Amino acid sequence: MTIEFNLPTCLTFLRIALIPVLAVVFYLPWVYSNMACAIIFILAGITDWLDGYLARRMQMETPFGAFLDPVADKLMVAFVLVLIVQQQASLYIALPSAIIIGREITIASLREWMAEIGQRAKVKVSQLGKWKTTAQMLAITLLLYREDIMGLPINKAGYVLLYIAAALTLWSMVKYLNAAIKA
Repeated sequence: MTIEFNLPTCLTFLRIALIPVLAVVFYLPWVYSNMACAIIFILAGITDWLDGYLARRMQMETPFGAFLDPVADKLMVAFVLVLIVQQQASLYIALPSAIIIGREITIASLREWMAEIGQRAKVKVSQLGKWKTTAQMLAITLLLYREDIMGLPINKAGYVLLYIAAALTLWSMVKYLNAAIKA
């Protein structure tokens, strides 16, 4: 099998390459490192949307791209959540982060198993999964930025959105598991 390096796949690789860049910036003793981390994470989110859009629009969808895209997403989210938990160490941030990471591993494994038995369509991405992802991405961006903006408590808003994302995460996981059990 040859791997096709088209534009969408290159954007997915860029998202993976941004992980160590974000790590370096996260630990820089620089007053703007939190803003830079949030921007890097937003850039990664844009590449996530753009690679899927271009793959469909330009008819460049490949089996490798379909495999790599969710891997890149899960790597970025899990890595950044670990950084945030390390930085803001408390049960209140660790618990929803563990729920999100655990769900991602569970559903990725479930999708692989369902594909093996020819039932992958039963656990395809749903609208609920898209809402979960949106809440998760906004939460992580705010938690990376952390600084108040015009008196608005950005970090607290990030916590609230992280709990919303964790609740949506559990809800979507139950729906996927229920669909799999029926299969």
